[in-house]
Amino acid sequence: MKISIAQLNYHVGNFARNAELICNAVKKARQEGSDLVVFSELSVTGYPPLDLLDHSDFVKKCAEAVENIAAECTGISAIVGVPVLNTNKEGKKLYNAALVLSEGKIVFTSKKALLPTYDIFDEYRYFEPEKSFHVFTLGSMKIGITICEDLWDEQPFENEFEKSRLYSVSPIEELVKLNTDFVINISASPFSYSRIETRNNIFIGKAKKYGRPVIDVNQTGANTELIFHGGSLVVNNAGEVVMQLPYFEECMVTFDTGMAFSKQLQALPPRPSDTELIYKALITGIRDYFGKMNFSKAVVGLSGGIDSAVVLSLAAKALGSENMKALLLPSRYSSDHSVTDAVRLAENLGVKYEIISIEKPFSAFEESLSPLFSGLPSDVTEENIQARVRAILLMAYSNKFGHILLNTSNKSEAAVGYGTLYGDMAGGLSVIGDVYKTDVYRLAEYINLEEEIIPRNIIDKAPSAELRPGQFDTDSLPEYGTLDKILHLYIEMQKPFSEIIRSGFDRTMVERVIRMINSNEYKRYQAPPILRISSKAFGAGRRMPLVAKYW
Repeated sequence: MKISIAQLNYHVGNFARNAELICNAVKKARQEGSDLVVFSELSVTGYPPLDLLDHSDFVKKCAEAVENIAAECTGISAIVGVPVLNTNKEGKKLYNAALVLSEGKIVFTSKKALLPTYDIFDEYRYFEPEKSFHVFTLGSMKIGITICEDLWDEQPFENEFEKSRLYSVSPIEELVKLNTDFVINISASPFSYSRIETRNNIFIGKAKKYGRPVIDVNQTGANTELIFHGGSLVVNNAGEVVMQLPYFEECMVTFDTGMAFSKQLQALPPRPSDTELIYKALITGIRDYFGKMNFSKAVVGLSGGIDSAVVLSLAAKALGSENMKALLLPSRYSSDHSVTDAVRLAENLGVKYEIISIEKPFSAFEESLSPLFSGLPSDVTEENIQARVRAILLMAYSNKFGHILLNTSNKSEAAVGYGTLYGDMAGGLSVIGDVYKTDVYRLAEYINLEEEIIPRNIIDKAPSAELRPGQFDTDSLPEYGTLDKILHLYIEMQKPFSEIIRSGFDRTMVERVIRMINSNEYKRYQAPPILRISSKAFGAGRRMPLVAKYW
């Protein structure tokens, strides 16, 4: 049997575009003599559709798109991901389903049994879980069809106090009982640099445990903050990866199951480094956020620091230097090298820039507030005014010229509240809000791998907000190498205070860091969408109460 796996980039709610992508792939697969072409989870709607699923018209348009795709499926079968109505009187109104289309009709339906409700997932909000299992027969082959989480049944609860499995049923186990020859898993698995191996090992482990080949078809591209890495897999019944599609690229491959399930079809490339994957993910996230929103141009406040340098470099790569604008907004406290470094970076990238001093508006604010602040010393209030003046100028440029403001705050800063609300936290998209400061440095080195794009001085100098004389980040924060380790343990690993202390960190420092994380939740609640590259990004995947006393 010949199977084609189509790793494509879908757009949520854009039924015409998604259907065209799918139909073009069906035509190509048919030309290559394929018997079956497979697409990813909710490929017809794009993932994740969220509360659009509550709109009956959305579901109706989806069904119409399926009819158009089915009409293209002559002489070939296709598996597409789609929400379908629950016709039972009980339960949620929809199933998350995989439809097999052939000769203009829906010939088989497989429904998702395991509905994740952790991290960024909230599928039980919309879908009813399937409780029975069936196989699809194509030619002489019995095919088990699962949907994403259905193969993650053995994962444990992430909290240390729970060691039991997250799910009580194993869809693949039920399908194997029905004498399935192999399993096709369609997925919409978001990128996390720390879970690439975990995800691959799920499919490898299932194939080996049940002695059945596993084909996983993931999507690529990005929708809002979620980025999909692709990396679709074919694993033989011995648990050997015989084929892997590239990361962050659309791709379709046709193969013969007889050959694929018995031997490796291609030389598998080495896994890219975490830094390379993060770089490619952020490029994908920026490109698709702008492209799918019909935006084309962006503006960045360029400070001469490493965060804005990395953001400008990423955006110039994603959107083209000709679509970027940099505003340099020095204050009375800005060092000369900050301006010259920023100018050199913009010139290296071919990005047009303007230098606008904030001294006049800052002085005007000081004068206006002087009756209220009379006799009081300068403090963080005046520092924040500078950041907010910059935000006003950046947003004015954004409004006048239609450039989307890119936020340049990193995850370390966002975690401890080291940012000004309505100031340097402003923007339409947070590019590195899920990237720790230490990883920002790694990204800068990666960007400079072949030539010096980011001036060396930007990378080497001590980080500073330059909002008062002689200010450095370490005046307020631990060294980033230490801070980021504590943040990772508390945020990603969800380790308690006592365990972080046992890892060797100073008790007072850990107390202070955790207090800053918890007390600044209200700031992060108002932040722009953050491109997600980790297993626990701020935003939809980390829902913490604002008014709570936990620490």
